[in-house]
Amino acid sequence: MDEHFTPITDRESLDALFASSAAHPVILFKHDPHCPISARAYREMEQVPGDVALVDVEHDKAIASAVAEGTGVRHESPQVIVIRNGQPVWSASHFNIKASAVSEAAHTDPTS
Repeated sequence: MDEHFTPITDRESLDALFASSAAHPVILFKHDPHCPISARAYREMEQVPGDVALVDVEHDKAIASAVAEGTGVRHESPQVIVIRNGQPVWSASHFNIKASAVSEAAHTDPTS
């Protein structure tokens, strides 16, 4: 796994991720390691600068469900959600996951 991916495998880590979004936007990537579409999205996400939180939807189904519950964004896989102040501000799934779009969403100040 690429070094800038941080696995989210339990509820405490997920809660900490949401809490940290008050200080800076976080990028959360839901990925299925056995899906070819998700493999393509993973390659896109490898190009996104900075940390990317990763949920393995096959092994951590409860966490993937908790993400949908906590964000209100319907679960899809692969899926990227940018979170600010505990709220989703942008999401994409499947072939709409592009490194440039994720980077722009994460680094654009919504107040400007």
